[in-house]
Formats: sequence, structure tokens, C-alpha cells
Amino acid sequence: MRAILFGLALSALSPLAPAWADDAAALPENKQTEQKLYLTAAEAYEKVVQSPQEVLFLDVRSPGEVAFVGMATVADANVPHMIQPASPAWDDKRATFKMESNPGFIDEVRARLQAKGLGQDAAIVLICRSGDRSAKAANELAKAGFGNVWSVTDGFEGDLAKDGPLAGTRSVNGWKNAGLPWSYKLDKAKMHGM
Repeated sequence: MRAILFGLALSALSPLAPAWADDAAALPENKQTEQKLYLTAAEAYEKVVQSPQEVLFLDVRSPGEVAFVGMATVADANVPHMIQPASPAWDDKRATFKMESNPGFIDEVRARLQAKGLGQDAAIVLICRSGDRSAKAANELAKAGFGNVWSVTDGFEGDLAKDGPLAGTRSVNGWKNAGLPWSYKLDKAKMHGM
């Protein structure tokens, strides 16, 4: 609990906090969702630990990200929204490997809900690196009829600092920067495809 309070106090005092941190209407377009249900990492943690049997908390990052960057210990599963194609391809515009939509995303979310004894209207909390992929995943779930999908706007790693000594690093906000529980040690039962 101290880590949460410290993280909240730090983010409230930080000059690096983005302008939209407390104003959902000011969220960047790429982080907005159709259902307009948003949480910060700290709020997501509180929602999940207060009602663990009523909420499905999914990390929608790629398995590689989860393996190398770590995962929230209270997440129910890693269900990637985007996956690497069977044959790696390069994205010149982004200077990285291309990703494609996970064709089994909706079915895997349904299976994870069912395994937890939850229905399609249960609260689903999604987290990615910094809030844009979780927003896209939330919109895809909304189109598939899921009615209570929350996006963590600052994600697992947070946003990039725009200036100062930490410029260019993911040090602004996010799960890790808030001091919330996470680990590099992964639970096989929570991993995509397991």
C-alpha cells in the first residue's frame, strides 16, 4: 500500500505528468475508446484487488514484451492484441518488426472470462505498454459486444518524458513507475496459448 501511495504522490507532484492525467476528455486520440472507460495504472490496481473475482485483468502486450519487460502480478492473463507474423517482416515507418492483429483475440478473451466464471458484461481491464494498444483492444471488444471494457491509459511502462534529464524514457507514469507489483517471473497458466 505504501508503494501505491508513494506512486500516487509522486505522479501528482511530477512536472512530467501528462496534461490528460486527470482529464479523460484530454486523452490523446490514440488512447480514446468507444466506451470511454479509463483507469490509471494505480486505479486499475485498486479496481482489481478490491474485486478480484468480478474483474478480468488482461495484459494485451506481445508475449515477447511480457517476457522481457515483466508483467503485473495481479493480471489474470497475457492475451496479446497484436502478434508477430509467422514470417518476420520489417516496418520501415516505425523501424521495428511488423505486428498483426491476433486472430484469436476475442475467442481467448471469452475463454479467460469463462474460466473465471464471468460473463460478457463483466468488467475487463486491459493494459499494454502505454495505453494505445489497450484502447484499440477495448474498441475491438466493444464491437464484439463486450459492454464493460476499461483501458489503462498510462500502461505498464508509462509515457515518454518529453524533456528534462529523463527525456525519451518511459518514466512519466505507468504501472512500473507507480511502484505497483510486477515480476519478470511469469506464470505459465497466465501466458498466451498455454
